[in-house]
Amino acid sequence: MTDQPQETVSARPLRPLPGDPSMAEEVASMIRVDHAGEYSAARIYEGQLAVFGPDHSLTPVIRRMAEQEKEHLQVFEEIMSDRKVRPTVLNPIWHMAGFALGAATALMGTRAAMACTAAVEEVIDEHYQSQRDLLDHWDVEPELNKTVKAFQADEVEHRDTAIKHGAEQTPGYGLLSGGIKAGCRAAIWLSKRI
Repeated sequence: MTDQPQETVSARPLRPLPGDPSMAEEVASMIRVDHAGEYSAARIYEGQLAVFGPDHSLTPVIRRMAEQEKEHLQVFEEIMSDRKVRPTVLNPIWHMAGFALGAATALMGTRAAMACTAAVEEVIDEHYQSQRDLLDHWDVEPELNKTVKAFQADEVEHRDTAIKHGAEQTPGYGLLSGGIKAGCRAAIWLSKRI
């Protein structure tokens, strides 16, 4: 008898195991965490804009990204309402933490603010891709998948914009980026569950 490796999508079994959440529960979790992520991203940009003010050279760039995040947030709020999906109970924490992260990195300078954006958006790109892989495999929720795909493209654009504006030239970029990415991954894990 030979052991055959189990197929996975983003380290998840392709076939549900006993005790695994149902697909409906998985989709509700996706919606909940995506709402939390868009909410947090909007708060990060609000923190950056509060520090930079209306006359900073990056303000129009940040404002445009913030407007897109708010549009994403509105869509997920409508989806949550339609499907009766509860938000994460951690939203009050993400409210404060998102703003604080945006303000803190803006206080460190324009490159640090852009390093924050690049790190956050890289994690969100990976996160959205793992959701799309799962939805594709299970061949469910084509409209949700289409929404996630469109928003993923915006997040990749935000990351590329941040890199174009000097994110990678931030002193200590690797450390700052790594810390922000770890925080984002932890927030995703928590928001899916709580």
